[in-house]
Amino acid sequence: MRELVYFVHTSLDGHIEGPDGEFDWPSMGPELSGHSQELAGRADTFVYGRRVWEMMSSFWPEAEKQSDHPHVLDFAPIWRRTPKVVFSRTLEKADWNTEVLGGDIIDRMTELKRRPGKDLLLTGGTELATAFADRGLVDEFHVVVHPVVLGGGKQVFPGGVRTDLRLLGTRTFDGRAVLLTYRAG
Repeated sequence: MRELVYFVHTSLDGHIEGPDGEFDWPSMGPELSGHSQELAGRADTFVYGRRVWEMMSSFWPEAEKQSDHPHVLDFAPIWRRTPKVVFSRTLEKADWNTEVLGGDIIDRMTELKRRPGKDLLLTGGTELATAFADRGLVDEFHVVVHPVVLGGGKQVFPGGVRTDLRLLGTRTFDGRAVLLTYRAG
């Protein structure tokens, strides 16, 4: 069965965005960018909720026109060619090799995990990640803690989730961010 890997950036105080929705604080140095690409290489499908999908699809299709940052230049072609799944109750269709799934998200994710293929990579999407983690559908958590305190905003697991995790390892990226890797169960 395919595994669902959750990759998320968080502030030291546990937020994935600032009080006004800002996501301008993660620092993507070469080591963290490399890890992002390693995770993308393990997966054959990127998974998003609608809000994260809208943010990603507004930037990555023509990212090289907006930034010459090395991470952007390396990841943009990966993003464009990788199949994507968006869970949404309101979105009917999406471009860029993207399948939109509605209905019961737990049933749909269970079906996705049963399909043949490589891992599924969920990035961002805290409500989606919380629902999946609460039902034991997230197999691995890659939580990158950045050296910033946002003082509010959306939490990593809004509403909370309780699950036992086993620490697989820690790693420091670019002398700034720390990766915590956990396995469910």
